[in-house]
Amino acid sequence: MSVSRRTVLATAAGAATAGALPAPAAAAEATAPAPDLRTLRTAADYAVGKLAAVSPGVTAFPVGTRFEKWVYSQDGDWVGGFWPGTLWMAWLYSGDDAFRTRALASARKLAPRQDDTGTHDLGFLFTPSWVTAYRLTGDDTWRAGALRAADSLIRRYNPRGRFIRAWGGLDDPNNAGRVIIDTMMNLDLLAFATRQTGDGRYLDIAVQHARTARRVFPRPDGSTPHVYDFDPADGRPLGPNTVQGYSPTSCWSRGQAWGIYGFTTMYRRTGDAGFLATARALADYAVGALPPDHVPVWDFRAPQQPHDVKDASAGAIMACGLLDLAAASGRQRYREVALRMLSALARTCLTTRSDRADAVVARCTRNRPAEDGVEISLPYADYYLLEGILRVLRPADVDRAIDLSTV
Repeated sequence: MSVSRRTVLATAAGAATAGALPAPAAAAEATAPAPDLRTLRTAADYAVGKLAAVSPGVTAFPVGTRFEKWVYSQDGDWVGGFWPGTLWMAWLYSGDDAFRTRALASARKLAPRQDDTGTHDLGFLFTPSWVTAYRLTGDDTWRAGALRAADSLIRRYNPRGRFIRAWGGLDDPNNAGRVIIDTMMNLDLLAFATRQTGDGRYLDIAVQHARTARRVFPRPDGSTPHVYDFDPADGRPLGPNTVQGYSPTSCWSRGQAWGIYGFTTMYRRTGDAGFLATARALADYAVGALPPDHVPVWDFRAPQQPHDVKDASAGAIMACGLLDLAAASGRQRYREVALRMLSALARTCLTTRSDRADAVVARCTRNRPAEDGVEISLPYADYYLLEGILRVLRPADVDRAIDLSTV
């Protein structure tokens, strides 16, 4: 396929003036009830206070907590973009330039990952860090680095199966045909690259991958598996699988959240109604599967749900995706559910009762089948909680950071 000039240019957004302070707070939308707004402001105040206290001592990239203290990666693992992204959100909310300074310093440490062709997670690494830095500062260094990362990401594209492989080096035969739902969230880096360069190749690959994912991941009821495998040699589909879900036939809640948000983003970047329909199908399933407290369990089809362990990170991601979907589709009910989810996270999943916690959000689960990180804190939970709250309280500021436009 080819991408039209309209698609390339219609969503182009100018970066803010270098060094500019956050814009004045936009009025919260009238559709948010006053009690929800108070709850969300209190949560945002708590998050910014926690970050002000903890961030001066953070010299690497948080990947999760052990005994409530951050455990770090020096190169960022797959989550390195979320720490500078969280600091950017804190700057937008507070106007405290210390957060801006730390966000830039943290993002710089990801520079070696621009050339990493061994992972699909370059969107997670560079979109909330380098793309946001470019949009908020106008410094072309950040743009150039994000484009270099996009060049690395498209090298993972398999034209026979029309997918971006998730794991393993380019010459590693293991997992060569493995696709995961998470990759939907990495595609916006490629959309950014097309908007910035006018080269449709990046968005072409993103669209082809998203169409493949749309074809193989959603089940008739709107649920999704974590993994779908292909024969890498000829692109032949082999079937669903899982690594982080309960089973190939279950529905890992964080993966479902990635899908909702990712397909909505692809609709906004392309105007393809099929992506919007897929996002709605996934959202309708997830909303129907939420437990009464509106905090997702780690897998919507785990045998002990709705009383199984929680994953608050899935809730934060899903709330952002639902807010995005409400705006894209005009369906108010998605926004109403998102507000209930954010309010539930703010009331029941913050670390407010702990004097030693480094993170903002508790009750997260990283990889339940591997018993890796059950009931801990995760950096992307903090990031998406703040993004979701700012989507409600400061939508214009979030748009400056991550581009909420639709073609």
